[in-house]
Order: sequence, then structure tokens, then C-alpha cells
Amino acid sequence: MPKKLTRKLKTYQTSLGFYDQAVAAPSMKAALEAWGASSNLFHQGAAKEIDDPDIVAATMASPGVVLRRPVGSGGPFTESAALPTDLADGEAKRKPKPKSQPESKSKSKQRAAEGVTKQSRKIDDQDARKAAAAFEKEERRRDAERRKEEAALAKERDKQRARRDKAVAAAHAALDAARREHAAKAEAIEAERAVLDERAEAEQGRWDKQRKKLEEALRRART
Repeated sequence: MPKKLTRKLKTYQTSLGFYDQAVAAPSMKAALEAWGASSNLFHQGAAKEIDDPDIVAATMASPGVVLRRPVGSGGPFTESAALPTDLADGEAKRKPKPKSQPESKSKSKQRAAEGVTKQSRKIDDQDARKAAAAFEKEERRRDAERRKEEAALAKERDKQRARRDKAVAAAHAALDAARREHAAKAEAIEAERAVLDERAEAEQGRWDKQRKKLEEALRRART
């Protein structure tokens, strides 16, 4: 079976809320997912790939984990960063830009700085593979947590559905029982009404006979 290729990680940075956020990820899409962004921050110019050696080293040490620092602070990125104490003061205390050097010296220093930066960017292939593997492990952990949460939600929905079905069944049973009770009582009342109607008819017949007899006696008495 061919060996699965590991994706090379890059470091991406954005600013969300009170924090600068950085993450080592194999793509911009993966970085956006790690940040939980609902829009493409890269297209909006709010996120970018960076090569600052300190930030790269910090993110590569914890691939896939979002690191933070107070926005605009310029401090190190960590997993748990405190809120900025005073954003206005932080802006006011920024160091002024150094005065420009003569062009030749400036270029010389720039070339020297670029050499140091290029040297610091070199990451051993083994370390890169370890970082990529750690990122994939973090992705699997997040996927497992998401599946666990989805399973818990599904279980809770099943419980709610079962409770609802049980309540509906109980209501149906109560309605059917009440309907049967009403039908039985109505039937008994109809039976009693039939008996009363029969008694009333018999009483009317008896009275008609008695009335006729008494009226005949009254008529004879008058003659």
C-alpha cells in the first residue's frame, strides 16, 4: 500500500476581537476552520500567511491549535492569552520607527536580516512531518469531539421524541377511555329512557281507561 503523503504546514495569522490569532495548518481553508470563521478572512484582507520565525516556531510546536495574543501587543502567541488591559495605551506606547539609515548601510543590514530569516525558516523534514502528523492528530481529535457532540444531541433528540410519543400515547389512551365511558353511560341512559317511555305509555293507557270509566259514571249520575 502506498504511503500516505503528509501535507506541508504553513502559518496563518488574523485578528479577531481582542486577539491576534495564529495557527499552523496545511491550507487557508483549514486555518479558517480552526479559527471558526464564517467568512473568507483571506479574501477580505483580514488574514494572511506569515513567516515570522518566532510565530512559525510557536505554531509548529502545536499544529492545528489556535494560539492567541492581545491584539496589537506584538508579544508571544500562547494557547491562553489575557485580554489587552488598555488598547488605547497600547497604541500610544508603540515604539517610534527608527530613523532611516543611509541607503548602502540599510541594504546591507536588510540582506543580513534576510539571511538570518531564511536560515531560521529552514525546518528539518523530520520535524515538518512530525508537525503535520500532530496537526492531523488534532484534526482527528476535533472530529471525534464533534461526532461525540452530534451523538449526544441525537441521543437527547431521541429522548425528547420518546417522551413526546409517550405523552401523545397517554393522551390518546385517556381520550379513548373517556369516549368508551361516555358511550356506556349514554347507552345506559337510552335503556332507562326506553323503560320510562314504556311505563309512561302503560300509564297513559291505564289513565285513558280509568278516565273513560269515571266520565261514564259522572254522566249517569247527572241523568
